[in-house]
Amino acid sequence: MESTLTGSALAASRAALSAAMAENNVLTSDDAGSIEPGEIQEISMEAQAEGIRTVFSDPTSFNVKHPLYSPWTLWFDSPMTKHRNLPQTPISAVPQTPLPQTPGVAAAQGWMEDIKRVISFDSVEEFWGLYNNIIPPSSLPQKANYYLFKEGIIPAWEDEANKYGGKWSIQLPKEKNKLNVDKMWLYTMLAAIGETFDPSLTASDPSGSPPNSLITGVIVSSRQQFYRISIWTRLAPGPGQDDDGLRERIEGVGRHFKVKVLGYGENARLAGPLATDVEFVTHKDSEKKGKTKKITI
Repeated sequence: MESTLTGSALAASRAALSAAMAENNVLTSDDAGSIEPGEIQEISMEAQAEGIRTVFSDPTSFNVKHPLYSPWTLWFDSPMTKHRNLPQTPISAVPQTPLPQTPGVAAAQGWMEDIKRVISFDSVEEFWGLYNNIIPPSSLPQKANYYLFKEGIIPAWEDEANKYGGKWSIQLPKEKNKLNVDKMWLYTMLAAIGETFDPSLTASDPSGSPPNSLITGVIVSSRQQFYRISIWTRLAPGPGQDDDGLRERIEGVGRHFKVKVLGYGENARLAGPLATDVEFVTHKDSEKKGKTKKITI
């Protein structure tokens, strides 16, 4: 079964499949007995791959789970679910990752009281089990939001992982984008869990360790006249930030979001009521009333 996903939508499954294949490269007793002392065993990746059944080729009896780089948690809020224990955790064919306790909600000043944790997951299979059992953004009621954040990070400015950061976002008129927003949100989530937003993750510092991911979470919001999709970062360029390469990394995230995820040309400009370009603003500036400094891609 050939996947219909393209580009960044395949990043998470490709990386996870490589890891899964590596983990399944175990020698049989016959193989081990035929190795001479000092000889290096050659393993056929093609032969190993034949024994791997993934959720993409066999949705009911797959034998490999694709681990993600990091575990993630989906949160949800809506006026329809305030003070109610909704939505229900979706039923999946894959055993679900146990839910940790909500971290440090006191800093969010009561805002977290009405936000509901849907599920935590750490594999590609669990993600698709989740995605296939929740309603898409195009069907959300007004003022509803999905928040997909790395496990242990609350979707609030006050969280330690978010307070020095900012967000890339785009605002799209609802009437023109009802057929597009679901695909845009899916590709945004896949880029997040596949860690493809931050190109610097493929580079190494002198110690040989890759830098920490800038991305803490992604959000989609439904409003009366528009949808908004946002990517939150743990750092933001500005006073007090000494890293000369930080702005370049931040702009790289926005560029990837605009071109590879949303499918716009790099120099494309949005037009029309309620539409915005892909814009970055720090969380501290977002808290201020009035004009804020923005980076536009």
